[in-house]
Amino acid sequence: MPDLTSVPTAPLLAGGLVGGFAFAQKTGIRPLGGAAMLGANVVAARQWYAVGGATLAAGLTAAYWTAMGVSHPLAKKVGTWPSVLGVTAAASGAAWLLADRRSR
Repeated sequence: MPDLTSVPTAPLLAGGLVGGFAFAQKTGIRPLGGAAMLGANVVAARQWYAVGGATLAAGLTAAYWTAMGVSHPLAKKVGTWPSVLGVTAAASGAAWLLADRRSR
């Protein structure tokens, strides 16, 4: 298995959220999108734990999944893709601010 500890987590989360959504939308199978999101979260959480311990890993994990949850009602107001991109920017920004810039 490749060593993924040097992969920045902000783009990884962006890929999980945007890619997961696109995959679910394209296939019509929402759990596949969730699986993509989960995979990104698992890799990122290991790095967050190394940088800031369990508190940081749990907090950023909660922010990531909350972003996905918030995207649903937000999509009704601003549209699907603007919602996904907006919550992705928020979750990825938090990951960069709280973890990625500290690990460099």
